[in-house]
Amino acid sequence: VIMSDSNNNTYFFLTGLPGLEAVYTWLSIPLCVVYVVSLAGNSLILWLVRSEPSLHQPMYYFLSMLAVTDLGLSASTLPTMITIYMLGLRQVAVEVCLAQLFFIHSFSIMESSVLLTMAFDRFVAISSPLRYGTILTNTWIFSLGLAIVVRGIGLHIPVPIMLKKLPYCQNRLLSHSYCLYPDVMKLACSDTLINSAYGLFIVFSTLCLDSVLIVLSYGLILQTVLPIVSKVERLKALNTCVSHICAVLLFYIPTIGLSIIHRFEKRASPFSCVLLSYLHYVLPPLLNPIVYTIKTKQIRLKILQLFRRGGI
Repeated sequence: VIMSDSNNNTYFFLTGLPGLEAVYTWLSIPLCVVYVVSLAGNSLILWLVRSEPSLHQPMYYFLSMLAVTDLGLSASTLPTMITIYMLGLRQVAVEVCLAQLFFIHSFSIMESSVLLTMAFDRFVAISSPLRYGTILTNTWIFSLGLAIVVRGIGLHIPVPIMLKKLPYCQNRLLSHSYCLYPDVMKLACSDTLINSAYGLFIVFSTLCLDSVLIVLSYGLILQTVLPIVSKVERLKALNTCVSHICAVLLFYIPTIGLSIIHRFEKRASPFSCVLLSYLHYVLPPLLNPIVYTIKTKQIRLKILQLFRRGGI
């Protein structure tokens, strides 16, 4: 599938959920609800942390970073998904496609980095509670935030440049509702060994490395918590990690499955590929604010106070 306009601009074609084309308009309703809730939830977290002095602590600064990356992911995937399900338009210009995959992958790596820093935050809070504020100073938090942005953007600057140089075949049908690096790369008609190697380098140096370090962090946390004699104190310490563990599982399980399917499994169902990508890119921005609101007492209390002041 290929299409050109009068200016000879080429397009890629995106894919919604295969087999459900007849109900795309109906699917656009829950999709819009998901995005509205995601945007509202993450924006509320940011507003609360900014406006409430009691939340000006490292844990909530990192939560704000997570909310920003979730907003970025939502904003990056929303435009093409809405055009597919609501308007029935599947074509996307090559330049727009390359820009979209740059932002999607950059924000995805930033989210992975934020989850790693949050694991470090939990380790410091549990292992050195008296030195928590002196270790995680505002300067350190700002430096970590800057490093997260530089890492996410810097690693992906070469990606659209490399893809732009590739010649593409007549078949330009992508497997997802938005542009992803391996999905675009496999449509090329030339050797993509360098592109594939660079993509694997990004995956191993970010997602894989981050997940290993997160596991190591929790190993150290358990090493710190288990010797505590009081069972109540042990559970209290581990309970502070529940929200973060949920966020980690929401993020890493779908992305690992998606990476494996893209690179190693040729016979995977198109429906499962699209659904798995939705679980990775759409679900975390929706559920992270909900999980943190339910499990974090300070956030929950501030939201309840907000509703009471508003007469809700």
